[in-house]
Amino acid sequence: MLGGSVVVAFIRFAISLAGVILLFSAMSESRFGKKKTIICYIGFSAVLLLVACTWYVLDWQSCVRISAFTMYTCFALFALYMSSDSVYLSIYKLALTFYLMAVFLVGGLEVAVIFFNRNVWADIITRILFILFMSYMIEKKMKDSIRSFGDYVEKEVDKFSIAVMIINILFGIGFILNPNANMQTPHRIYQILTNFFLVGTLQLLMFRFYLHVGKEKEYEREKQLMQMNQRLLERQLELLEESVEAGKRIRHDVRHHNALIAEYIRRGQKEELLQFLQEYDRKTDQDVAEFICANSAVNNILSAYTRKARNEQIKVRLDIEIGRNPGISNIDLVTILANAYENAIYACMEMKKHSDGRECSIHLMVRRRKNKLIIFCSNTCRMEVELKNGQPKAEFTGGIGVSSIIRTAEKYDGEYDFKNDSGVFIFRLVMNIPPDLSQGGGEEVYVSDCAL
Repeated sequence: MLGGSVVVAFIRFAISLAGVILLFSAMSESRFGKKKTIICYIGFSAVLLLVACTWYVLDWQSCVRISAFTMYTCFALFALYMSSDSVYLSIYKLALTFYLMAVFLVGGLEVAVIFFNRNVWADIITRILFILFMSYMIEKKMKDSIRSFGDYVEKEVDKFSIAVMIINILFGIGFILNPNANMQTPHRIYQILTNFFLVGTLQLLMFRFYLHVGKEKEYEREKQLMQMNQRLLERQLELLEESVEAGKRIRHDVRHHNALIAEYIRRGQKEELLQFLQEYDRKTDQDVAEFICANSAVNNILSAYTRKARNEQIKVRLDIEIGRNPGISNIDLVTILANAYENAIYACMEMKKHSDGRECSIHLMVRRRKNKLIIFCSNTCRMEVELKNGQPKAEFTGGIGVSSIIRTAEKYDGEYDFKNDSGVFIFRLVMNIPPDLSQGGGEEVYVSDCAL
C-alpha cells in the first residue's frame, strides 16, 4: 500500500471495486434485469466504500494489510446472490475474477514502486488501464467462450475438478497478495511474476481442456441428431416403397377386376356382379391406411413406427388429439415423437430378450390445450432401467434420441421428466406453443384413440 489521504484511498478502493464488478459482470449473467442490477451494485458499492474509508481512517495499518481480502469477500457473497449461475459455477468465476483483481492490484503497485517512485497516481492510472484492457479482452475476445465454458462446466465437468481449479487459483493469489510481504526485492518480484504465470497458465490449460470436452459433447449430440434424421428418412423411404408397391398391386388387380366385371356383364350375371362389387368394397375399406391424425407428417411417422411395433408383437395404444397445425414446427414435433416411439419400441424389444412373462405395450398420447402441447409416452421396460441426472442411460434407449428430445423441448421452454415405474418407463413433456405458431383455432381436430 502506498499510503495517502482518505480521498486517495477512496479513489483506489472505488476503482478496484468497480473493476471487480465490471470483470465479474462480463463473465456472469445477473438474475435481475439490467436496471435493478445497476441499482443493487451502486447501493452495495456505496455501503462498502463508506465502511472501507471509515476503517482506513480509524486503523490505517490493518486496513492496508487485509482490506483487499475483506472487500473481495464481501463482494463475493453479494455476487453469489446477484448471479444467475449455479453456486459452483459462480464460485469458479469469482476465483477467476480474484485472479484478475490480483493482476491489476499488484500490477499497479509494482509499476508505481519500480518506475514512478511510489507515486499513488501512477498506481491509480495503471489500475484503470489494466481494468480497461482486461474488460475489453473479455468483452470482445472471451465472453462467448467463458459463458459457453460455464454451460459445459455445469453439464459435463465433475465437481471435484472444479474444486481443485478454484483452490489452486485461491492459493496462488493468496501468496501474491500476502500482506506480510513488504520487501520489493528482485527475488520477490520474480516470485510474483512466476506465480502469476503458473496460475494463469494452469487456468488457461484447464479452460481450454474443458472447453474442448464440452465441444466434443456438442459434436456427439450433433452426430446423434444426424443419425436420428437418417432413421427418419429411412422410415419415409419405407412409406414411399410401400406406396409404390401398393400402386403396382392396384394396377395389377384393376386389370383382373375389369376383366371379371366384363365377363359378368357379357353373361348377364347381374346378381353375381353385385355380390362381387360389395365384397370388393369391403376389402378396399380394410386395406385403407389407418388415419391417426389430420397432420400428415405426424400421421405418416406414427403409422411407420406403429407397423414396426406391430411386427414385433407389441401392443400399441395411440391417443392423438392434434389438427393440421400442432402449434410447433412439424420437424420438431416429429423429432420428439419419432425418438420417443423408437426408444419405446427398443425398450420393449430389450424386455423381450430378458422375458419375464409380461406383455409388451406402448401408450402414446399427444394433446394440444390452448398454448400448451402435451406429450406422454409409456412403455414396458426392464425393471433394472436406470436414470442418470434424470435421464435414461444410453444402453437402455439404444444410445440415440433422448438428447434430441431434450434439445427440442428446451427450444420451446418445455418441462419434461423420465422415470421407471416398476417396469413401466414413462416420459412426460409439456411445451409452450409460441404465439406466432398458435394460430390454429377453428381447424378440424381428429381424435385417434385406437388399440392395435
